Amino acid sequence: GFCTNQLLLQTPENILAQTNSKTEILCELKKEHAGVYWYRWSQERQNFKFLIFSSSLGKVTYGTNISQDKFIVHRGSSHTSYSLHISHLHVSDNGTYYCSVSQSSQLLLGSGTHLVDVLPLPQKTTQAPFSKKPMRCLTKSKASSKKGACSPLVWVPLAASVLVLLMSLVPTAHRFYRLRRRLWLRIHRQ
Repeated sequence: GFCTNQLLLQTPENILAQTNSKTEILCELKKEHAGVYWYRWSQERQNFKFLIFSSSLGKVTYGTNISQDKFIVHRGSSHTSYSLHISHLHVSDNGTYYCSVSQSSQLLLGSGTHLVDVLPLPQKTTQAPFSKKPMRCLTKSKASSKKGACSPLVWVPLAASVLVLLMSLVPTAHRFYRLRRRLWLRIHRQ
């Protein structure tokens, strides 16, 4: 069986990436083990796939149909930290990645790293023909304020914060409705 535990610390919790980019997931063990297994849970395909095992001696075993160019494990000098490097990211790599160790015939899983979404590369824009009109210069502060304003790294946490705020208003609205109802009943009884 599988079980999550506190012996494995996995970071980061979420990854947002682009197609053809690469990423890294770190797994810290509380004590030394014979090696680390890496799995991916795919919500879309509803399967748990074995990717790679890296032994403490440096021997690597890959799962069925797993590309050795795509998944590489680096072991830290302390033998208690392992990092999974995933390159050439594609939509099919979406899922939750788990590092795992074997202990008394059980596989202990890390907390999981959710590869949120592999975004497509931005569309190439065609360059406008060269114009001899004078260009308005941007100061460094104006240029930096324009850059990254629509980045998902900015709006995803912002949208999540707004959602949390809206959700926290629900109990208040419900309480206000109950108070209004009580007051209405009290007025109509008299």
